[in-house]
Amino acid sequence: MKAITSQDSTVYFNDECYLAMNKHLAANNYSKLFLIADDNTLEHCYPSFCSRIETSLEIEVIQITPGEDHKNIETCSGVWNALSELNADRKCLIINIGGGVVTDLGGFVASTYKRGVNYINVPTSLLAMVDASVGGKTGVDLGSLKNQIGVINTSEMVLIDTNFLKTLPQNEMRSGLAEMLKHGLIQDELYWNKMNDLSKLTTSDLDSLIYESVIIKNNVVTQDPTEQGLRKTLNFGHTLGHAIESYYLENENKTTLLHGEAVAIGMVLACYISTKLTNFDKHKCDNIKDAILNTYDKVVFDTVDLAPIIELMKFDKKNSHGNINFVLLSDIGATVIDRTVPNELILESFKYYNS
Repeated sequence: MKAITSQDSTVYFNDECYLAMNKHLAANNYSKLFLIADDNTLEHCYPSFCSRIETSLEIEVIQITPGEDHKNIETCSGVWNALSELNADRKCLIINIGGGVVTDLGGFVASTYKRGVNYINVPTSLLAMVDASVGGKTGVDLGSLKNQIGVINTSEMVLIDTNFLKTLPQNEMRSGLAEMLKHGLIQDELYWNKMNDLSKLTTSDLDSLIYESVIIKNNVVTQDPTEQGLRKTLNFGHTLGHAIESYYLENENKTTLLHGEAVAIGMVLACYISTKLTNFDKHKCDNIKDAILNTYDKVVFDTVDLAPIIELMKFDKKNSHGNINFVLLSDIGATVIDRTVPNELILESFKYYNS
């Protein structure tokens, strides 16, 4: 698969990853090499990745605890302290090898340590490959509030080796598929149709769909790197999705939802709202709901859950001037941004999802 140029970065795939990385290491006079990984990627992905690095540089591994609940400033402080104790200077290179938590947090650590050092993302989950590691968004959560602290700063390169997906649990695969489904809904009905029946996918199909998904996201972020307009469309399903994810993360009586599981629900809700506000076709909405519920377990929302979820939406990053801004669809592949939605319609959308 041909490399994809993204802003000031390049996305490489499979064997080409290691050729590009070793060429980059040889061409740059880095002082030291640091790998940030969590417990899972250190066990399952680090050995094969490390065996492909060709360098005489000293390599230090900084290990973090996996999970969204550790994507916070406290973890960053631990990594910053480790870098300082290991004499990391401004000419070092950080490689983040892991899922979205690692690439988001590692990118933020690199962007802020000594006012910024170079970094490379090596996404090992499907979610990180098609979304989190591409486009330069870095950051951490503030308590249970998603991605409230961060900067936009592109990596030197992104290395997507789809062999790492062999180590991924099925629920994590489904989490990443949600972002791919989203890319089809906001940009390309043909791509959505390809993704519509996931039961028929082969491994080679998945490689090509990942590649297409990265192209879709890259086309958006290249045109709007700082999210002034078009890039907001990538948040389709996320206004309610993030609120649902945060609610389930902070509520000890609930089973925590993965990012993609929450966004999948958010997309069903946003599609229904779109039928009421932007003339989105109800038959298409029903088909999208069916396709998503064929892939993701249905979550039952009780009446008592809804008010706190709606309250959490006020922390969404797209909000401005006191308004909660939604991304909606007028058709598959056609979006409408910055739409406000009355609470009564949000409650109605949950009834539609529950029905």
